[in-house]
Amino acid sequence: MKKISLVFAVVLGLNAPVLAADTTAPVKEIMDATIKNWSGTDADWIDIFDASRLTRLYSKDFVTKYQAAVQNPAADEDGISPFDYDVIVNGEDACPLQDLAYTPKPAANGATEVVVTFKKATCMDDGSDKQAVTTVRFQVIDEGGKPVIDDVITQGDPGQPPNSLKNTMVQIAKGE
Repeated sequence: MKKISLVFAVVLGLNAPVLAADTTAPVKEIMDATIKNWSGTDADWIDIFDASRLTRLYSKDFVTKYQAAVQNPAADEDGISPFDYDVIVNGEDACPLQDLAYTPKPAANGATEVVVTFKKATCMDDGSDKQAVTTVRFQVIDEGGKPVIDDVITQGDPGQPPNSLKNTMVQIAKGE
């Protein structure tokens, strides 16, 4: 009898490990698009902030900050994005991403941090550390019964604190 109840609980999403796996879903969708963007093929660039993803994968607060940043006329010359770099790889250039790993952390303060690591410079010939591992931390919250990305935190320059994408968007909206 207990086995049947556990099966139903898992099917219904009532088991904590199932919810933890769901927490990575919006992160994996963004990372899948980023992987395709840097795959080395001539495929069209996938906008990780297009209207369908923005309202489905990101928190309301994130969307509000993004929309304010887009309004800044100095944001990006193409008028598509407020960013002039890939916010996931934290740069303008990258190779096909390698050695991806997803590590969801235990929930704390209403958020689950999903840590993603990867190598982005394995094809570079410019003296880059080809084996360097990039770390991106996604803050995922539950909003309306589904997991959504509330912030994206990237490594800062050496000796500098990490970069919050939400803070960056606030600065862009202010024209800074």
